[in-house]
Amino acid sequence: MTRTISGLPPAPDPPHDLLSRIDRRTPALFLDYDGTLTPIVARPELAVMSPDMRAIVRDLATLVPLAVVSGRDRADVESLVGLSTLYYAGSHGFDIAGPGGETIALDHGTDFDPLLDHVKSVLADRVGPVTGAQIEPKKASVAVHYRNTDAQGAAHVQRVVDDLLARHADLKVTPGKMVFELQPNIDWDKGKAVLHLLDVLGLGDEAFLPIYFGDDITDEHAFAALDERPNGGLGVFVGTPEGEGGDRPTAAHFRVPDPAACGVLLARLAERLRESRR
Repeated sequence: MTRTISGLPPAPDPPHDLLSRIDRRTPALFLDYDGTLTPIVARPELAVMSPDMRAIVRDLATLVPLAVVSGRDRADVESLVGLSTLYYAGSHGFDIAGPGGETIALDHGTDFDPLLDHVKSVLADRVGPVTGAQIEPKKASVAVHYRNTDAQGAAHVQRVVDDLLARHADLKVTPGKMVFELQPNIDWDKGKAVLHLLDVLGLGDEAFLPIYFGDDITDEHAFAALDERPNGGLGVFVGTPEGEGGDRPTAAHFRVPDPAACGVLLARLAERLRESRR
């Protein structure tokens, strides 16, 4: 991987125009939620998608296969998006369902409850009292948010997470924007979830062009998975090199500066798709 966020061309930006890539292929769209469809906010429950963005996503779902891939619990992100015609991959791809809630089986085991119950208990005891910290239990992980803590509180959260990892080899952490995501230590992430969906839905051949939109380090798994596919795929980073996390290597191919610009691009994509079918 030799690209950096600062080196990515804006999308669309002729001749590096993302829209021109879909003229002979059908997109399969994968959209992160927080920071992509909505701005990052102080508390997860405040990240509400705008009516305009919801309308754009609804429109696209009538034109191409579309999935929302989120670190949130699937039920949580389904409720926030409020559309029943999509595929949803929650908990970083550990929990996937299609339209109508039909569960899509995964390639790994799912008996994580005892481990996660222990993690929740430890975090409640040791992180719960930290002012500004927020523990978010999920179906297949536990998130610890420290955006609203002071420096001392953030350092304490880091120590507790490090101690849990040292004591439990069957646990791993996925860092995000001011959050630690504690998960079972198995080889599964957003990228593998996207590849699994492409396979299960019959979207893996050259007729389809998978495109993933995301803003966080956890989305790099999906960018890389598509970048390395024999039939290709595209990643669109939502953010700027000056934003949270700063400039860094990325497997994405294009960038837009924020969720509002992401919405504009998605709307243009829908328009291009409708024009191609006239």
